[in-house]
Amino acid sequence: MHSLPPRAPLGAPSVPNRDRRRLLSALALLPLAGCGPDAPKINGMDLSSMPTGDFQLQDTEGRQRQLADYRGKTVMLFFGFTQCPDVCPTALTRALEIKNLLGADAAKLQVLFITVDPERDTPEILQAYMQAFDPAFVGLRGDAEQTRAAAQSFKVFYQKVPTGSSYTMDHTALTYVIDAEGKLRVALRHQQSAEECAADLRTVL
Repeated sequence: MHSLPPRAPLGAPSVPNRDRRRLLSALALLPLAGCGPDAPKINGMDLSSMPTGDFQLQDTEGRQRQLADYRGKTVMLFFGFTQCPDVCPTALTRALEIKNLLGADAAKLQVLFITVDPERDTPEILQAYMQAFDPAFVGLRGDAEQTRAAAQSFKVFYQKVPTGSSYTMDHTALTYVIDAEGKLRVALRHQQSAEECAADLRTVL
């Protein structure tokens, strides 16, 4: 694995406890589809009754991208930033472990990483960050408005937090799983192990 780009100072946690509790409480109140006795058990949150978000962003080669471009693949979608000190590298390392656990089924999976810090995450930096984990991972970015629209579409929280002469980003730490037909299915919690996540992915693949 290549060395990662410099990280931001260890300041505020990536997701404030207050906002995490608010998000998880709201999701817990949603009606859950597929909860009958024959439904497969999942370790994450069943979001199959929620509408699927979308985005209009660019990949690191400048090509315009939207969720429909990845139809036919099961998508793992994460919002983060390259100078994240803990949550993002942990999530991407776990994504690589999940691919390894899936074996041949990993070919059906596409990992997408949307930066919430386009101010610092240039295409070159974002591409290097993806390469440090897996060349098949796709980094996506947009301007401030495109980033805001993508986050709102998936009900993702993020905000800039000053840290002395610099800043960090607080953000939602969930990984969203979208099936090959483009339907939102599961949110993987940050605390889930790679094995638990792989089990959830197998119910979708």
